[in-house]
Amino acid sequence: MNAQKRRLAAAMILVAVVAAGCFVRLMSMQIVNGEAYQELINQGYSTTYPVTAARGEIVDRYGRTLAANRVCHNITFDKNTMPQDEANAIILQLCGILSEAGETWNDTLPLSKAAPFAFEGKDAAVSRLKRMLDELADFATAGDAVYWLRERYGLQDDSDADFRTVAGVRYEMERQGYNANTPYTFAEDVSEETMTYISEHGYQFPGVGITEGYVREYPAGDVAPHIIGLVGPIYEEEYEKLDRAVYGMDDEIGKSGIEAAFEEKLRGKDGLVKVTYDSGGNVVGEEIVEEPVPGGTVVLTMDMALQRIAQQALEKQILNLRATAQPGKGKEAEGGACVVIKVGTGDILACATYPSFNLSTYNQDYNTLLETAYHPLFNRATEGVYAAGSTFKPVVATGGLMKGVISASSQVVCTGRYTYYSDYQPTCLRAHGAVNVIAALGYSCNCFFYEVGRQLGIDNIRQYAYYYGLGEPTGIEIAENVGQVSSPEYAELIGDSWQAGNVLQTAIGQSYSQFNPVQFANYAATIANHGVRVNAHLVKSVNRYDFSDVLSQTETTVLSDMQMTDYAYDTVLAGMKQSSIDSSGFVWSGFDIPVASKTGTPQTNTEYCTSTFICFAPADDPEIAVAVVIEKGWHGYTGAPVARDIFQYYFHGGDAGTPAAEDTLLG
Repeated sequence: MNAQKRRLAAAMILVAVVAAGCFVRLMSMQIVNGEAYQELINQGYSTTYPVTAARGEIVDRYGRTLAANRVCHNITFDKNTMPQDEANAIILQLCGILSEAGETWNDTLPLSKAAPFAFEGKDAAVSRLKRMLDELADFATAGDAVYWLRERYGLQDDSDADFRTVAGVRYEMERQGYNANTPYTFAEDVSEETMTYISEHGYQFPGVGITEGYVREYPAGDVAPHIIGLVGPIYEEEYEKLDRAVYGMDDEIGKSGIEAAFEEKLRGKDGLVKVTYDSGGNVVGEEIVEEPVPGGTVVLTMDMALQRIAQQALEKQILNLRATAQPGKGKEAEGGACVVIKVGTGDILACATYPSFNLSTYNQDYNTLLETAYHPLFNRATEGVYAAGSTFKPVVATGGLMKGVISASSQVVCTGRYTYYSDYQPTCLRAHGAVNVIAALGYSCNCFFYEVGRQLGIDNIRQYAYYYGLGEPTGIEIAENVGQVSSPEYAELIGDSWQAGNVLQTAIGQSYSQFNPVQFANYAATIANHGVRVNAHLVKSVNRYDFSDVLSQTETTVLSDMQMTDYAYDTVLAGMKQSSIDSSGFVWSGFDIPVASKTGTPQTNTEYCTSTFICFAPADDPEIAVAVVIEKGWHGYTGAPVARDIFQYYFHGGDAGTPAAEDTLLG
């Protein structure tokens, strides 16, 4: 209840702050100088303006804040009062003041900051700039862009440095639709010193004002940045798709992640203030006509502490591989992802990507992030797709058992080469001899699954892949790359011919099959849930800002149910428990909780193998499932140490301590 009281108090403060500035001036006029101003009011006029509502918070499943707001001061431009012929000089002077103070301003112009100028940044940003050059379009060079920008903004005689500074601001102003009805926010969250200086020297900056607003804050900015997402200004191309009765061009919206997916819930409802002017145009009264209502609080399924553990474990393992592994055996590891799902509910408890970034410093780090190797802004957990390799074999084992193609005792003799076809004879890592399905999962015997896959056929393989959610939407609320299961249709789509060998390769997680890490984790959770697949989700509920009401709640929904027999489940489980001994036993040595797992070492179109790893624990009474993918990580077992760190924390508290008891406020 203490948490509830603190949150309610914070919410009410937000509401109060919005109205405070308006009411203070109004009371001064009414109480101190009421009679004097009344006469002026009688000679003047009134109009109404919107009052921006505070954006809703994003919290984890225990109520710990991931995204919140802080009242700030912004520098804005008003086209009605800024002299057009002085705009460039004013901008240059302001940039100098902010630069000297170590502060930043909005600039997304995709040109290098210094001559010789070159295009930089995302391809989409460069293409957008090129399209503005009309007839030159895609053929435009950076030199063409510079010439066009100088002409467009009257910067023909400016030095390269001054040109780049001013052009960056003017370009951003144009993108945001700066006009007589839409002010432009030049800089956000400026310091008290900068605000005071500009206010005191206002005569030097006609059309420049200081406004009160909110800045998004991230108390733990490096935790799940890809999931939480970003907010930013509305651009002209975005404004066309928005409700103009709700949004102004000077508003901010969610750009990615939960911020974008739940924009409608997070935004809140703006209020209205009535402003009264005297006959000379001076403000003589303000009145709140409609109170702003802060946006709702989005409660995630994630555990912030577990998320941090997952991030740290993933980073530690990738850096360790780079430092200690042999060339071609993990030393080239680039990045990866790790997802933790609660079995039976679909709650995503952690969803980590490496490399990553910090939401708190995103704007300052933006250009560096674009140039950083391995693409830290890319959400590998939801949008990256990877071949499954041998982690796909439980799909084929399940299908074989359910269709009666094999039993637990059925054996295939592995000689190291599959010889059913005379013209195509794929290999196994070694000759395993006579193996049943449990041993085949433990050893990861290719020949066993070539044979079972051939007998099943591609349609049955695809059917059981569907039951496990591979190549299917997971249910998560943010963008994902669904990938696909190998099929003749997909081969035709990309201009390839489908061969019998494709069935064999599909059976061991190769060919055209590719899945995202959330799918891998939910697949493991579905095995653990006796073949019942539920929707994976990141959001638990959306609550009113003061937690007086639940606006929406995510329900666990069954997406598929293969009616898995106990016989099939027990056999697959035994095989995955055996895999934890045969394929990654050194990782689980001394670990006191039994783990069911499967490694994968899928080959890619490079000389390096991806590491894929799925598991759940406790093996005989599963609570959580984990998937780990490491790009160029070589063997599947290189992902197992990441899972072990996660299990250690989840079941024992680990070095980070035991998570707090779930707040009753959040259920």
